[in-house]
Amino acid sequence: MATTHSPNAVPGPTRALSFDRAAAQYAAARPSYPDALFDAVENIAGRPLRGARTLDVGAGTGISTRRLRDRGARVVAVEPGPGMAAQLRRDLPDVPLVRGDGNRLPFATASADLITYAQSWHWTDHTRSAAEVRRVLRPGGTLALWWNVTDDTVPWLAAQEERLVRFFGVGPEQLGPRRSAVQDRDLPPDLAFTCRRVPWTRRVPLTTHLDNLGSHSAFLTIDDDAARDFLAEERTRLLADFPDGTVEEAYVVELHAAVC
Repeated sequence: MATTHSPNAVPGPTRALSFDRAAAQYAAARPSYPDALFDAVENIAGRPLRGARTLDVGAGTGISTRRLRDRGARVVAVEPGPGMAAQLRRDLPDVPLVRGDGNRLPFATASADLITYAQSWHWTDHTRSAAEVRRVLRPGGTLALWWNVTDDTVPWLAAQEERLVRFFGVGPEQLGPRRSAVQDRDLPPDLAFTCRRVPWTRRVPLTTHLDNLGSHSAFLTIDDDAARDFLAEERTRLLADFPDGTVEEAYVVELHAAVC
């Protein structure tokens, strides 16, 4: 029987903080987000991001925080992990940073125009976080949740997903938000969400692609040797398909946003 390396053996809170050990790798390799995503957020919110009092919750190393700031939002990053927060401070020293998480937002009632969760809502206690969102958003404010999801209509990415499923011995939905981001049951039931799908791609060196892959919690919470072996085999396999050492990653950003 083949050995599998299930990430489900690791408790949720431990998985959520596993990124601290790879904060620099995360910042360097993880994909950002396309302009069309932020256009969609503005469209649903019915207002521009410029000047919006924004909380970016679970900000990590600040990938979404940077994009929100560049669009003119008055953004505060909220991040529980010490390693991720330290990396964010290095990369975005001019952005206010508060240590905390969505389950207990350290902000005044009705103080935010927009609350965003980029790749992070699935790490929260949804009931507690939803209550905090309702408290902290001003009337007419917007909650926006989004994820970069691997586009498995691209053959080489679909084949890689199958290898990951075999390696970890779990269903695709248990590897994190790579194939499906969120279930309706995970969304606050009393809010009317608008859902948008925004496809986009990026061309990166193979090394960046593998570092991106290795920065996911599924790899960060298994034996280091097993993770290195899988990624080394993946490098050899992909170099055969992409001999110039460059790949085009394809994503669909799944956005779920609601005006409160």
